Amino acid sequence: MSTLKETIIDILLKSNRLNKEQLERALQIQHEKGVPLRKVLVEQGFIQEEALLSLLSEHLYMPTLRLAKFKFDSAIISLVPERMARLYNLIPLSKIGNTITISMSDPLNIFALDDLKALTSCGIDTVLSPDDEISRAIDMQYSRESKNIQEILDEESTLETISEKGEQVQSAQEEIELSGVVKESEKAPIVKLVDMMLTQALKKRASDIHVEPEIDCLRVRYRIDGSLHEVFKIPKVNQNAILARLKIISNLDITENRIPQDGRFKVRFESREVDFRVSALPTTFGQKFVLRALDKSNLSIGLDKLGFSEQPERIFKEAIAKPYGMILVTGPTGSGKSTTLYSVITQLNTPERNIITVEDPVEYQIEGITQIQVRPDIGLDFASGLRSLLRQSPDVIMIGEIRDSETADIAIKASLTGQLALSTLHTNDAITSITRLIDMGVEPFLVASSLVMLCAQRLARKMCTQCRKPINIPESYLKEIGFREKANFYESAGCKYCNNTGFYGRVAILEAVLIDDAMREMIIKRASIDEIKKYAIEKCSMMTLRDDAFLKVRQELTTLNEAIRITTEE
Repeated sequence: MSTLKETIIDILLKSNRLNKEQLERALQIQHEKGVPLRKVLVEQGFIQEEALLSLLSEHLYMPTLRLAKFKFDSAIISLVPERMARLYNLIPLSKIGNTITISMSDPLNIFALDDLKALTSCGIDTVLSPDDEISRAIDMQYSRESKNIQEILDEESTLETISEKGEQVQSAQEEIELSGVVKESEKAPIVKLVDMMLTQALKKRASDIHVEPEIDCLRVRYRIDGSLHEVFKIPKVNQNAILARLKIISNLDITENRIPQDGRFKVRFESREVDFRVSALPTTFGQKFVLRALDKSNLSIGLDKLGFSEQPERIFKEAIAKPYGMILVTGPTGSGKSTTLYSVITQLNTPERNIITVEDPVEYQIEGITQIQVRPDIGLDFASGLRSLLRQSPDVIMIGEIRDSETADIAIKASLTGQLALSTLHTNDAITSITRLIDMGVEPFLVASSLVMLCAQRLARKMCTQCRKPINIPESYLKEIGFREKANFYESAGCKYCNNTGFYGRVAILEAVLIDDAMREMIIKRASIDEIKKYAIEKCSMMTLRDDAFLKVRQELTTLNEAIRITTEE
């Protein structure tokens, strides 16, 4: 029987997809690098991977399968040991009766097929998948974290990750009559498992940890660069102990499971302190926890280090230099609004300024700034907190979010009486903030008088520089989406450096506009949003979110698909 290499050569020569000179060159590179021939052919541009897969599928009468969105079953994965999966670069997909379907990049490897039959005592069906997709699937499905769960539950040692605050809370709990669940949560394996969950999240740069009870297990997912990734599943029998441990270190009421709760704790990790903000929410199968990591070392001092494009950064700097007025940053949850505002007030934080914030909750505790935590349960909401802080003679005020008409009214009047006010709103673009404020009941003349700058923000995932590859995009498609400049386009396949995601880190996309006299007139006359936006683009040279996203593509920071995903057509 022919090998895969011989089959590929035969197919390509017979179909005139490859000439003898190209073949000799590919074989020479393969010999020098020691990599599979098909990889050389694709990398040298002799043939596209899709076309090669299609030819192989047709010749071998074998279906192809892309694994990026395939949902794997851990029970099926366990049928084949990791060592064998890596050795032959294959992964099991399903089992029907006495037949297992395997995804392979080399389905002509008779040694792999014989070993699989001997190991599983089953018949083997094969499908074709790209080599790198199988490797990524193996890395994800045979992850060390999931293998370590049972080992940790059987161990007696602990990690020194939990902060002093967590230990103090635990010692205070010892004076109370503890239930069996709390005692279980204090055992070394449970403590170590929670510690591992936290340290792994910080090592992988996760912004959030989702601990989600399901019908048969406790699922743990990390949000990395804005996307959720499943990391491991914990046996259901350990659910209550894990959740109790999280409550103890977060200083939550361990006896309350029916209502949402909020808490926080600190950990020491690699010689720095990281705050975790904890939210517990009752669900069908138990309380779901979301832990948000707040690392002060990520806060930039000033706007220069946030990675803004030149024009929006210049507009932002001009706005914060004003002595009074309102600056609004808009965008959906998780678009980096709070980080931007914290960076601004950190830059403004000088001894001669009195800076006061009203937040729900206080995310970063910053020295030299007065921060008020909203407590609606005792009547301290944004409006009452804002009303009180105005008696404290502030120079700069930051309101976590304008949620209602009362807060909007007080904030706008404060910005008209000598304070620089910064706040956030949930709108899709910058200009829409004007109608949102008017809809809240603020008079148009007050909106026009108070606003200094409007800004909309998104976060785009940055391409992994270790595994990115150039790609061609048809001119017709670029014309259709309005991409007019010349650019080199890339996509990242995924590697160990970026956890097989193809992205590493994020960059801010900004739409910013200074309010001038003509725009103020338009607001007072209740001009439509389209008219104001048209004026901002034509007369104020406003760079829209999509313009800035395309600029980041031209700077080779992100992919075209990512730029389109996070922005809307103008």
